[in-house]
Amino acid sequence: MPAAVVGIGSNLGDRIENMRAAVRWLGRLAAGCVKCSPVYETQPVGPPQPLFLNAAVLFSEERHPRELLKGLLAIERELGRIRTERWGPRLIDLDILWIEGVSYSEPGLHVPHASLTERAFALRPLLDLVPDARDPRTGKPLQMVEGVAQGIHATSLSMVAPPRPEGIPGLQ
Repeated sequence: MPAAVVGIGSNLGDRIENMRAAVRWLGRLAAGCVKCSPVYETQPVGPPQPLFLNAAVLFSEERHPRELLKGLLAIERELGRIRTERWGPRLIDLDILWIEGVSYSEPGLHVPHASLTERAFALRPLLDLVPDARDPRTGKPLQMVEGVAQGIHATSLSMVAPPRPEGIPGLQ
């Protein structure tokens, strides 16, 4: 079963609790074990808004990317996300970042995530979980994709919580 990495972000309300709730829901959705990256505080992309907390979750996944996305959107709705403004503030944001060996594209869904190598807040947590992750389109390690190193330094990342094998601190 291939490994999948989903990005989690929140910049409204109790950000860490929003993320913990999302990880609990992902644990129900996932086919295999759930492991979380460290949590980073990051600058938002888009209009002026509060800082984000970002992390990533690794699990085994056998569904088609479209089915996984449907599950993630259902979790967002369950947790109270209402989509009003592109790149606007949100209680929770779940994105498929990468699925081992999968390259898929359709309107509204790209695996790996279309902006993965441009956004340190997505790439750094993914690489924390899967340091040897490769771009399935090119076979290149994501750590070596052109522009990646630059992106990691361009966005200020501040670790909020250290990695823990059982997930986001206080999850249980």
